Amino acid sequence: MTHPSHQPPRLTGEALQAGYDTRRVLDGVDIAIEEGKLTVLLGPNGSGKSTLLKTLARTLTPSGGHVYLDGKDIHRSKTREVAKRLGILPQGPVAPEGLSVTQLVGMGRFPHQGLWQKNAQQDAEAIREAMAYTHVTEFAERNVDALSGGQRQRCWIAMVLAQQTDLILLDEPTTFLDLKVQVDLLELLSRLAHEKGRTLLLVLHDLNLAAAYADQLVMMCDGRIVTSGVPSEVFTAPNLKRVFDLDAHVIHDPESGSPICVPRKRYQTFTELNAVGSSLIIDSNA
Repeated sequence: MTHPSHQPPRLTGEALQAGYDTRRVLDGVDIAIEEGKLTVLLGPNGSGKSTLLKTLARTLTPSGGHVYLDGKDIHRSKTREVAKRLGILPQGPVAPEGLSVTQLVGMGRFPHQGLWQKNAQQDAEAIREAMAYTHVTEFAERNVDALSGGQRQRCWIAMVLAQQTDLILLDEPTTFLDLKVQVDLLELLSRLAHEKGRTLLLVLHDLNLAAAYADQLVMMCDGRIVTSGVPSEVFTAPNLKRVFDLDAHVIHDPESGSPICVPRKRYQTFTELNAVGSSLIIDSNA
Protein backbone atom coordinates (compact mmCIF):
# COMPACT_ATOMS: atom_id res chain seq x y z
CA MET A 1 0.00 0.00 0.00
CA THR A 2 1.08 3.61 -0.48
CA HIS A 3 2.80 4.99 2.59
CA PRO A 4 0.82 8.01 3.77
CA SER A 5 3.74 9.87 5.37
CA HIS A 6 3.42 12.74 2.87
CA GLN A 7 0.00 13.64 4.28
CA PRO A 8 -0.21 16.60 6.67
CA PRO A 9 -0.59 15.58 10.33
CA ARG A 10 -4.18 15.07 11.42
CA LEU A 11 -3.37 15.32 15.13
CA THR A 12 -1.46 18.33 16.45
CA GLY A 13 -0.96 20.18 19.72
CA GLU A 14 -0.15 23.88 19.97
CA ALA A 15 1.31 25.64 23.03
CA LEU A 16 -0.13 22.99 25.33
CA GLN A 17 -0.19 23.60 29.05
CA ALA A 18 -1.70 20.91 31.27
CA GLY A 19 -1.38 19.33 34.69
CA TYR A 20 -3.22 18.15 37.76
CA ASP A 21 -4.82 20.41 40.40
CA THR A 22 -2.33 23.25 40.88
CA ARG A 23 0.68 21.36 39.49
CA ARG A 24 1.53 22.24 35.91
CA VAL A 25 3.21 19.41 33.97
CA LEU A 26 3.19 20.51 30.34
CA ASP A 27 4.80 23.86 29.70
CA GLY A 28 4.04 25.10 26.20
CA VAL A 29 4.32 21.93 24.08
CA ASP A 30 4.01 21.96 20.30
CA ILE A 31 3.71 18.59 18.57
CA ALA A 32 2.50 17.13 15.28
CA ILE A 33 2.05 13.36 14.97
CA GLU A 34 3.39 12.15 11.62
CA GLU A 35 0.94 10.19 9.50
CA GLY A 36 1.43 6.47 8.91
CA LYS A 37 4.29 6.20 11.37
CA LEU A 38 4.98 4.87 14.85
CA THR A 39 5.99 7.74 17.12
CA VAL A 40 7.31 7.08 20.63
CA LEU A 41 7.34 9.53 23.54
CA LEU A 42 10.41 9.05 25.74
CA GLY A 43 11.47 10.75 28.95
CA PRO A 44 12.18 10.20 32.63
CA ASN A 45 9.37 9.75 35.16
CA GLY A 46 7.50 13.01 35.64
CA SER A 47 8.66 14.44 32.32
CA GLY A 48 5.11 14.79 30.98
CA LYS A 49 4.90 11.87 28.52
CA SER A 50 1.62 10.42 29.74
CA THR A 51 0.19 13.88 30.43
CA LEU A 52 0.87 14.87 26.82
CA LEU A 53 -0.70 11.67 25.50
CA LYS A 54 -3.79 12.13 27.69
CA THR A 55 -4.14 15.73 26.51
CA LEU A 56 -3.88 14.69 22.87
CA ALA A 57 -6.36 11.88 23.56
CA ARG A 58 -8.94 14.31 25.01
CA THR A 59 -8.95 12.61 28.42
CA LEU A 60 -7.22 15.60 30.02
CA THR A 61 -8.28 19.17 29.26
CA PRO A 62 -5.37 21.60 28.76
CA SER A 63 -5.23 24.79 30.79
CA GLY A 64 -3.67 26.48 27.80
CA GLY A 65 -3.19 25.81 24.10
CA HIS A 66 -5.20 23.60 21.76
CA VAL A 67 -5.31 20.07 20.34
CA TYR A 68 -6.52 19.82 16.76
CA LEU A 69 -7.91 16.67 15.13
CA ASP A 70 -8.57 17.13 11.43
CA GLY A 71 -8.41 20.88 11.94
CA LYS A 72 -11.00 21.01 14.74
CA ASP A 73 -10.37 21.63 18.45
CA ILE A 74 -10.63 18.12 19.89
CA HIS A 75 -11.79 19.38 23.28
CA ARG A 76 -14.76 21.10 21.65
CA SER A 77 -15.74 18.08 19.56
CA LYS A 78 -18.36 15.47 20.43
CA THR A 79 -17.04 12.35 22.15
CA ARG A 80 -18.59 9.94 19.65
CA GLU A 81 -17.20 11.85 16.67
CA VAL A 82 -13.70 11.82 18.16
CA ALA A 83 -13.99 8.10 18.96
CA LYS A 84 -14.72 7.34 15.30
CA ARG A 85 -11.35 8.82 14.33
CA LEU A 86 -9.12 8.32 17.38
CA GLY A 87 -8.49 5.10 19.32
CA ILE A 88 -7.04 5.19 22.84
CA LEU A 89 -5.53 2.48 25.04
CA PRO A 90 -4.79 3.86 28.53
CA GLN A 91 -2.18 2.48 30.87
CA GLY A 92 -3.23 -0.68 32.73
CA PRO A 93 -6.80 -1.08 31.40
CA VAL A 94 -9.04 -3.43 33.40
CA ALA A 95 -11.89 -5.40 31.82
CA PRO A 96 -15.18 -5.92 33.69
CA GLU A 97 -15.18 -9.27 35.49
CA GLY A 98 -16.42 -12.22 33.45
CA LEU A 99 -16.11 -10.47 30.07
CA SER A 100 -15.16 -12.75 27.18
CA VAL A 101 -12.53 -11.77 24.63
CA THR A 102 -15.16 -11.38 21.90
CA GLN A 103 -17.23 -9.13 24.16
CA LEU A 104 -14.20 -6.99 25.00
CA VAL A 105 -13.19 -6.56 21.37
CA GLY A 106 -16.81 -5.79 20.53
CA MET A 107 -16.67 -2.77 22.85
CA GLY A 108 -14.57 -1.12 20.15
CA ARG A 109 -17.68 -0.91 17.97
CA PHE A 110 -19.62 1.37 20.37
CA PRO A 111 -18.73 4.64 18.56
CA HIS A 112 -20.33 3.24 15.39
CA GLN A 113 -23.55 2.10 17.06
CA GLY A 114 -26.18 4.77 17.38
CA LEU A 115 -29.48 4.31 19.21
CA TRP A 116 -31.28 3.40 15.99
CA GLN A 117 -28.31 2.47 13.84
CA LYS A 118 -26.54 -0.85 14.13
CA ASN A 119 -24.96 -2.99 11.44
CA ALA A 120 -24.45 -6.43 12.96
CA GLN A 121 -22.66 -7.80 9.89
CA GLN A 122 -20.23 -4.86 9.72
CA ASP A 123 -19.58 -5.09 13.46
CA ALA A 124 -18.96 -8.83 13.31
CA GLU A 125 -16.52 -8.45 10.42
CA ALA A 126 -14.59 -5.68 12.17
CA ILE A 127 -14.34 -7.79 15.34
CA ARG A 128 -13.25 -10.87 13.38
CA GLU A 129 -10.54 -8.97 11.49
CA ALA A 130 -9.22 -7.30 14.63
CA MET A 131 -9.00 -10.59 16.52
CA ALA A 132 -7.29 -12.34 13.60
CA TYR A 133 -4.71 -9.56 13.16
CA THR A 134 -3.77 -9.63 16.85
CA HIS A 135 -3.83 -13.47 17.03
CA VAL A 136 -6.46 -13.72 19.76
CA THR A 137 -9.14 -15.63 17.79
CA GLU A 138 -8.32 -18.84 19.68
CA PHE A 139 -9.26 -17.07 22.94
CA ALA A 140 -12.61 -15.82 21.62
CA GLU A 141 -14.83 -17.41 24.28
CA ARG A 142 -12.37 -17.28 27.17
CA ASN A 143 -12.64 -14.73 29.96
CA VAL A 144 -10.21 -11.86 29.57
CA ASP A 145 -9.13 -12.07 33.20
CA ALA A 146 -8.04 -15.71 32.69
CA LEU A 147 -5.40 -14.77 30.10
CA SER A 148 -1.74 -13.88 30.58
CA GLY A 149 -0.64 -10.25 30.60
CA GLY A 150 0.58 -10.36 27.01
CA GLN A 151 -2.56 -12.10 25.77
CA ARG A 152 -4.75 -9.56 27.54
CA GLN A 153 -2.83 -6.68 26.01
CA ARG A 154 -3.33 -8.13 22.52
CA CYS A 155 -7.05 -8.33 23.26
CA TRP A 156 -7.12 -4.65 24.25
CA ILE A 157 -5.27 -3.75 21.04
CA ALA A 158 -7.84 -5.81 19.11
CA MET A 159 -10.59 -3.75 20.76
CA VAL A 160 -8.93 -0.54 19.55
CA LEU A 161 -8.52 -2.03 16.05
CA ALA A 162 -12.22 -2.98 15.97
CA GLN A 163 -12.89 0.73 16.46
CA GLN A 164 -11.43 1.12 12.93
CA THR A 165 -9.65 4.40 13.51
CA ASP A 166 -6.52 5.50 11.66
CA LEU A 167 -5.08 7.20 14.76
CA ILE A 168 -4.17 5.11 17.82
CA LEU A 169 -2.68 6.38 21.10
CA LEU A 170 -1.25 3.90 23.62
CA ASP A 171 0.07 4.73 27.10
CA GLU A 172 2.86 2.32 28.13
CA PRO A 173 1.36 -0.76 26.42
CA THR A 174 4.37 -2.96 27.29
CA THR A 175 4.68 -2.23 31.03
CA PHE A 176 5.09 -5.28 33.32
CA LEU A 177 5.42 -7.68 30.37
CA ASP A 178 8.30 -10.05 29.71
CA LEU A 179 10.83 -8.89 27.12
CA LYS A 180 9.73 -11.41 24.47
CA VAL A 181 6.10 -10.33 24.92
CA GLN A 182 7.11 -6.66 24.67
CA VAL A 183 8.93 -7.37 21.41
CA ASP A 184 5.94 -9.27 20.00
CA LEU A 185 3.60 -6.37 20.84
CA LEU A 186 5.91 -3.79 19.29
CA GLU A 187 6.22 -5.95 16.17
CA LEU A 188 2.42 -5.95 15.98
CA LEU A 189 2.16 -2.18 16.43
CA SER A 190 4.94 -1.56 13.92
CA ARG A 191 3.08 -3.68 11.35
CA LEU A 192 -0.05 -1.63 11.95
CA ALA A 193 1.83 1.49 10.88
CA HIS A 194 3.79 0.01 8.01
CA GLU A 195 1.27 -2.47 6.58
CA LYS A 196 -2.03 -0.82 7.46
CA GLY A 197 -0.98 2.84 7.30
CA ARG A 198 -2.17 3.53 10.86
CA THR A 199 -0.72 6.46 12.79
CA LEU A 200 0.45 5.42 16.26
CA LEU A 201 1.69 7.39 19.27
CA LEU A 202 3.14 5.35 22.15
CA VAL A 203 4.57 6.14 25.56
CA LEU A 204 7.42 3.72 26.31
CA HIS A 205 10.02 3.35 29.06
CA ASP A 206 12.55 1.01 27.45
CA LEU A 207 15.05 3.17 25.58
CA ASN A 208 16.46 0.49 23.30
CA LEU A 209 13.08 -0.96 22.32
CA ALA A 210 11.87 2.56 21.56
CA ALA A 211 14.90 3.22 19.35
CA ALA A 212 14.47 -0.12 17.60
CA TYR A 213 10.80 0.25 16.68
CA ALA A 214 10.04 3.98 16.48
CA ASP A 215 9.92 5.82 13.17
CA GLN A 216 9.96 9.05 15.18
CA LEU A 217 11.25 9.65 18.71
CA VAL A 218 10.08 12.54 20.88
CA MET A 219 12.25 13.11 23.97
CA MET A 220 10.68 15.04 26.85
CA CYS A 221 12.03 16.51 30.07
CA ASP A 222 10.43 18.84 32.61
CA GLY A 223 7.21 19.21 30.65
CA ARG A 224 8.86 20.21 27.38
CA ILE A 225 9.99 18.52 24.20
CA VAL A 226 13.78 18.57 24.19
CA THR A 227 14.32 16.99 20.78
CA SER A 228 12.47 14.92 18.19
CA GLY A 229 13.22 13.18 14.93
CA VAL A 230 14.30 9.83 13.55
CA PRO A 231 16.14 7.61 16.06
CA SER A 232 19.44 7.75 14.16
CA GLU A 233 19.52 11.53 14.66
CA VAL A 234 18.11 12.04 18.17
CA PHE A 235 19.12 8.86 20.01
CA THR A 236 22.59 10.12 20.85
CA ALA A 237 24.83 10.07 23.92
CA PRO A 238 24.52 13.86 24.45
CA ASN A 239 20.70 13.70 24.25
CA LEU A 240 20.53 10.72 26.63
CA LYS A 241 22.65 12.70 29.09
CA ARG A 242 20.57 15.84 28.60
CA VAL A 243 17.17 14.15 28.93
CA PHE A 244 17.82 11.23 31.29
CA ASP A 245 21.08 12.31 32.96
CA LEU A 246 22.38 8.97 31.66
CA ASP A 247 26.04 8.40 30.82
CA ALA A 248 25.99 5.91 27.97
CA HIS A 249 27.71 4.81 24.79
CA VAL A 250 25.50 4.66 21.71
CA ILE A 251 26.36 1.87 19.29
CA HIS A 252 24.47 0.54 16.28
CA ASP A 253 22.94 -2.86 15.63
CA PRO A 254 25.00 -4.30 12.74
CA GLU A 255 21.89 -5.93 11.25
CA SER A 256 19.21 -3.23 11.51
CA GLY A 257 21.33 -0.14 12.09
CA SER A 258 19.17 0.82 15.09
CA PRO A 259 20.97 2.78 17.80
CA ILE A 260 21.50 1.03 21.13
CA CYS A 261 22.54 2.64 24.40
CA VAL A 262 25.04 0.89 26.65
CA PRO A 263 25.36 2.54 30.09
CA ARG A 264 28.91 3.47 31.04
CA LYS A 265 30.20 1.49 34.01
CA ARG A 266 31.41 3.77 36.73
CA TYR A 267 33.83 1.06 37.93
CA GLN A 268 35.34 -1.06 35.21
CA THR A 269 36.50 -3.98 37.34
CA PHE A 270 35.61 -5.65 40.61
CA THR A 271 39.17 -4.98 41.82
CA GLU A 272 38.72 -1.26 41.14
CA LEU A 273 35.39 -1.30 43.00
CA ASN A 274 37.05 -2.97 46.00
CA ALA A 275 39.83 -0.39 45.94
CA VAL A 276 37.29 2.46 46.03
CA GLY A 277 35.41 0.73 48.86
CA SER A 278 38.61 0.27 50.87
CA SER A 279 39.54 3.93 50.48
CA LEU A 280 36.10 4.95 51.76
CA ILE A 281 36.59 2.79 54.86
CA ILE A 282 40.03 4.31 55.50
CA ASP A 283 38.62 7.83 55.09
CA SER A 284 35.78 7.14 57.51
CA ASN A 285 38.21 5.85 60.14
CA ALA A 286 40.57 8.77 59.81
